[in-house]
Amino acid sequence: MPSADLTLAECRAYRPELPLPDGFDAFWSDTLDEKAPGGAPDRPRFERVDSGLVQIRTYDVSVPGYGGRPVRGWLRMPAGSTGPLGCVVEFLGYGRGRGLPHEQLMWACAGYAHLVMDTRGQGWSSATGDTPDVDPGAAGAVPGFLTRGVESPGTHYYRRVFTDAVRCVQAMREHPEVDPARIVVTGVSQGGGIALAVAGLVPGLAGVMPDVPFLCNIPRAARIAATPPYTEIAAYLQLHRDRVGTVFRTLSYFDAAHHATRATAPALFSIAMADDICPPSTCFTAYNRYAGTKDVRVYEFNGHEGGAEHHRAGQLAWVRTLFAGLPAGRADRA
Repeated sequence: MPSADLTLAECRAYRPELPLPDGFDAFWSDTLDEKAPGGAPDRPRFERVDSGLVQIRTYDVSVPGYGGRPVRGWLRMPAGSTGPLGCVVEFLGYGRGRGLPHEQLMWACAGYAHLVMDTRGQGWSSATGDTPDVDPGAAGAVPGFLTRGVESPGTHYYRRVFTDAVRCVQAMREHPEVDPARIVVTGVSQGGGIALAVAGLVPGLAGVMPDVPFLCNIPRAARIAATPPYTEIAAYLQLHRDRVGTVFRTLSYFDAAHHATRATAPALFSIAMADDICPPSTCFTAYNRYAGTKDVRVYEFNGHEGGAEHHRAGQLAWVRTLFAGLPAGRADRA
């Protein structure tokens, strides 16, 4: 489909005013320092499962996420590997869950540890999920997740999700078969936005690969996107006409374009110019503001599918080169 957004040249130069909300860094520092009720949460758990695949070891993962509540995932590793392994932590697109044990094998087949994080409350579209969200927002939220708890940054849905994601990266840094200096985060759409947030919240990542990222320049996306999920915001504000300022202030704490300004790990973005779900100008907002070294692959004639498997091949090459440039062996956790 033809793009209804800015041209590619305009997107590359696009640097809109996007004010950082008051107390942004303190909000996230306090959130990540917050202790779980009842004291220290359980340690991450990794339970070996029989997926029927002889070349891949698969583990059912439970990580203490926001509030110490368990977040599920799958960890896949090459059979017979001795470590320390480079690791790819992947976050999922809107509505997707972690799926079944035998799915998503590319990164483990390439020789890496691969953790797929379940997204709390999701798993109702193309892959099932197993992590409930037990912190609903106030009544009146539009079906979906963008307006769940939108009355305040402290109650918003993505506060819990971003914390879950940080905890998953921390769990992999402590895994005995993973080199904590060789961890890359990635995701498509919602997963790309989560990956950008993690890149801004967790220092020392080896790399980040956001594909057609969601949650970038949310005020613009809410005004120009004609396709869900961003239309959830417009639907909410059609009903709550007096809450425009409150809604966009809350969402600003979860805008990946802000987190990108705190991220310093090398980054490989993908952006599709005919994307009607995550408009390219919003993705370029995050790319242009990204603080670390960066590259972008632009798919001029593609929609939200982006580069798909063509881009996966590029990611495989990028990660191989990235890890080859890091010191060999297990890094010192200190």
